Amino acid sequence: MSVADQAASLREDVTFLDDWEARFAHLIDLGKALPPLSREEYNDNNKVRGCSSQVWLVAEPSPEISGALRLRGASDAMIVAGLVAMLLHLFSDQKPGDILAFDAPAFFREIGIADALTPQRSNGLASMLARIRAHASAA
Repeated sequence: MSVADQAASLREDVTFLDDWEARFAHLIDLGKALPPLSREEYNDNNKVRGCSSQVWLVAEPSPEISGALRLRGASDAMIVAGLVAMLLHLFSDQKPGDILAFDAPAFFREIGIADALTPQRSNGLASMLARIRAHASAA
């Protein structure tokens, strides 16, 4: 599935929920469903700077799609882990050019997530996006 297809799937999931309480509960559930990183992957190289909570992102070549990146991640905060899960849903197993071409900040504004975040979480989301874009640029 393309980044746009993944975005449509997330948009449908989030906009189907009636209120912000349900949306944040869904975000927390997404974060809880993230597979854990290995103990060795919780290191400074994978840590995302600029987040008030701790976030780790791992990028590696996709074993399934030639030229694509496989992204994995984790956070010690439930809502932030949900944001990590959304980013992984959007960008994992995508080609670097497709990752760089997608306007993720506009997408998060469109689905109302950006407006509902505290300034610290908004900064963290921007830092996570910057890290993913850096991985895509370097690939």
